[in-house]
Amino acid sequence: MRLSDFILRDMEAILAQWEAFAATQLPAAASMKPLALRNHAQQILQAVATDLSTSQTDEAQAQKSMGRAPKLIDAPETAAQTHALLRAQSGFDINQLAAEYRALRASVLRLWAIACQPQALNLEDIIRFNEAIDQALAESIGFFSAQVDQSRNLLLGMLGHDLRNPLQAIQMTASYLAALNAGAQISEAASRLINSGARMKALLDDLLDFARTQLGEGINIVPSPIDVAKLFAGEVEQLRAAYPDVQLELEVIGQSEGLWDGLRLQQLLGNLVVNAIKYGAPDTPVLVRVVGQKDELYFQVRNFGPPIEQSTLREIFEPLKRGPQRASRYDDGSSLGLGLYIAREIVSGHGGTIEARSDKAETVFSVRLPRRQRE
Repeated sequence: MRLSDFILRDMEAILAQWEAFAATQLPAAASMKPLALRNHAQQILQAVATDLSTSQTDEAQAQKSMGRAPKLIDAPETAAQTHALLRAQSGFDINQLAAEYRALRASVLRLWAIACQPQALNLEDIIRFNEAIDQALAESIGFFSAQVDQSRNLLLGMLGHDLRNPLQAIQMTASYLAALNAGAQISEAASRLINSGARMKALLDDLLDFARTQLGEGINIVPSPIDVAKLFAGEVEQLRAAYPDVQLELEVIGQSEGLWDGLRLQQLLGNLVVNAIKYGAPDTPVLVRVVGQKDELYFQVRNFGPPIEQSTLREIFEPLKRGPQRASRYDDGSSLGLGLYIAREIVSGHGGTIEARSDKAETVFSVRLPRRQRE
């Protein structure tokens, strides 16, 4: 008996074994009813049987072996993808999802061997069956991972948003205490609260921006007429106050007025300068040079010290990546590894480019932003 015929004939026996195995995947399956345990198993098996009974070229087989099976027209989701989505919503983890397919593969082949004489098993059917199961597994894992990522990013976004209100209350109370002039100890404690609150706010802002980009919303850019020279001068002054032991130098050349998002450019400069402070050599300056050209604004943030390894440099703008910790009073290991990623997204939102280079002499981050015209 060919395997496709066996699957369709003995569907109920196969589904019973699928259900029995799914019921062992605790704790997610503890409260699931039989219909939920069998979720889309029958449709997956029907798709496998249809695949087995369909002629296949060598090229099609090669493409399937690499996970490139053709997608059905007018079918936004396969049964395997829908199954993965529902399993993720039911609390299954990715190992339990993969285990279901492993158990399915074993039970189908075992039941088929019992129904037929072992020597009558068709080798091509076995190969095609394994291909079909692997394809279904790949579809399930891809959809499952996407669902988990989306849920995580929604949680990060909500967490970052909800934490802002209590943080704002803490900052306002600390500012009130500082204004009381109630003694050196209270003023010092209030100052620590204000500085810690500012640091927490920066982390939450990074978290919210990261969640927005991962959910496909991107960094929100609102251009308005600004003077980058004045904007950067104010940001550098704030950074000098935050890092009094670091020498920060700002040089502006050419036309610095234009249409950009001022708050985002402040954030961009702050991320690049703080990164330079953390990873630059102690007692060396951090230099910011801005050049206003006819069609673009160009600026660099430069620091001196040990070079960045090329392997690190290649992925330096990727999220959740941190450079190796160095002996620095300003690198306490609390960074989320999002600063340079968000810097890249801000630049991208302005239609610009950012790049980094590093050698024994210096490390330089260079940004180019197109000069926008008034509408």
